[in-house]
Amino acid sequence: MSGEKKKKIVKTVKIDVDKCNGCRACEVICSSFHAAPKYSSNNPARARIRVIREPLKDQYIPVYAGEYTSAECSGRDKYTIDGKEYDECAFCRASCPSRAEFKEPDSGLPLKCDMCEGEDEPLCVKVCLADALTLEEREEEVEEEEELEELDIGLESLTKKHGLQKVKDALARMSESKKS
Repeated sequence: MSGEKKKKIVKTVKIDVDKCNGCRACEVICSSFHAAPKYSSNNPARARIRVIREPLKDQYIPVYAGEYTSAECSGRDKYTIDGKEYDECAFCRASCPSRAEFKEPDSGLPLKCDMCEGEDEPLCVKVCLADALTLEEREEEVEEEEELEELDIGLESLTKKHGLQKVKDALARMSESKKS
């Protein structure tokens, strides 16, 4: 059934950097929503959105987590904004092996924005008092393709980082400790 075209509603968070005041409420609510159990803690390293800050120049740029990529990109361009040089990676939404952003701090698994699944709109959009973040929905024609399960992506990431044998050993230890 691959290759068949279907219409799909695509939700994205539209970012207006001119309105962002750097309050980081988006990071706080995102990390709380994704805590286990929900809202039990706040760790911005778990947030699926990051605010790149240049407070002395009053510049704040929200970037939310995109798809996982198993390989580093080849782009290493530099951008200069108001005299400050930024690496291309600073604005990239992907979770990739070459940087620590958008990775679960305890396990190293890649993070991806799930638009606060189960909510009517992403919570970062709801709490943004400056209206720098807005929800945008559009209809697109997309080809249907098989998607990897979240568990498969996580295991693939762990295997690439630590090697298959270490992952197997860790799973064996975990199943032994559950039996005790």
